[in-house]
Amino acid sequence: MKRISMFLAALTLMAGASAKVTMPKMFSNGMVLQRETKANLWGEARQNATMKITTSWDKRTYLVKADGQGKWKSSVTTPEAGGPYTITFDDGEKTVLENILIGEVWICSGQSNMEMQMKGFKAQPVAGAISDCLLSTDAQLRMFTVKRNSQFAPVGDVSGTWMEANPGNTREFSATAYYFGRLLRQVLGVPVGLISTSWGGSACEAWMTAEWLKAFPDAKIPQSEADIKSKNRTPTVLYNGMLHPLIGYGMRGVIWYQGEDNVPRYKTYADMLSTMIRGWRADWQQGDFPFYYCQIAPYDYSLIDWKTNSALLREQQSKVERMVGNTGMAVLMDAGLEYGIHPRKKREAGERLAYLALRNTYGIQGIPEHARYERVEFRGDTAVVSFDRSKEWVYFDHGTKSSLFEVAGSDHVFYPAEAWVDRNRVYVKSSQVGSPVAVRYAFTNWAQGDLFCDGLPVSSFRTDNWEE
Repeated sequence: MKRISMFLAALTLMAGASAKVTMPKMFSNGMVLQRETKANLWGEARQNATMKITTSWDKRTYLVKADGQGKWKSSVTTPEAGGPYTITFDDGEKTVLENILIGEVWICSGQSNMEMQMKGFKAQPVAGAISDCLLSTDAQLRMFTVKRNSQFAPVGDVSGTWMEANPGNTREFSATAYYFGRLLRQVLGVPVGLISTSWGGSACEAWMTAEWLKAFPDAKIPQSEADIKSKNRTPTVLYNGMLHPLIGYGMRGVIWYQGEDNVPRYKTYADMLSTMIRGWRADWQQGDFPFYYCQIAPYDYSLIDWKTNSALLREQQSKVERMVGNTGMAVLMDAGLEYGIHPRKKREAGERLAYLALRNTYGIQGIPEHARYERVEFRGDTAVVSFDRSKEWVYFDHGTKSSLFEVAGSDHVFYPAEAWVDRNRVYVKSSQVGSPVAVRYAFTNWAQGDLFCDGLPVSSFRTDNWEE
């Protein structure tokens, strides 16, 4: 028995001595690394081994020592955009990653409207997807989808594969993320890598840590596996399983499309999303990277028996870009679907996120911003609403008047109002309200937004802060 034990121990040592370098799945053939940065790499190798990492773009070799468990971490300096390149890892046995591009990398996260693939959901198509998929072949647009994974504790790897854009691969990828990446490719002319990590129906709380959620006592942090009542809504579980393994991967920024699940808990959403953004940034340790997000699109939530007015969640979302630096909101008031929570207009969502990135992150000139409600002045029976970021003046998309405005007097009762535009102001009044004190625009679950400025819709808004 002693000889058998010694033999097994020797086999174990031999296996460790010849252990091949392994890395998380996102470090694989076909990946995109962020350009002009120190890109982190990590994985496992022989215990205590000194490993050589050689990058083909500059022939430089980096030395890194694995610890007693064989774990190692290093970083390599990436050049201007280009490729394909290789990276060789040598701890006595060589591992080579091939077909690597250097370009712009973005993390794409959220719930179903980010997860929704170009092929759509059952009986829920994406507008224009068939022709866009057919025309999508682009070897320099790479896509990685993180497989759904709900975990009680943080894990170190994800499941997924880097794919080049082509009709078959694009059809299986996030539509919002694809349209975002396609426009970046067309404008910047550099390789683009998109990592989609999203789960339909997921709560914002699920993408956060227990530490961050201490400020939100209603968030029930699981204390054991038995406490996980929902795989995609329980706090912390998607951070653990689908975000934590990615943290540290060099990227430019994040796009986010989430909020529908938080409609019934709208009161905390602005603070919660702000906390989440700051938490992700602290964990990534690459500064205040850009974070751009979609405002949820209009939808009649009464169809699923939700009593909360989703305009209140949209209002909370509109606060975040004022609360947290280097963020921006893409407004989708014209891109909803009255009878479906998964609107078909995903090109509008992806491209409006791209407008934010191209304008604010990449400094491209000539891209307008979404005009925002700024203030209201009451002149007798008329309310005069002003906007900022509206140098090109606001207008109604389907004529000279809008039916989406309401006014209320001191009794807090709202009545439909007549609205018209003069320059960058909207004038609002109702024959039923002699002395208005509040104005609302499209402040309902469902509305086909018609207030625009420079081709982009204006968010729903209200001038009051009355309890609903």
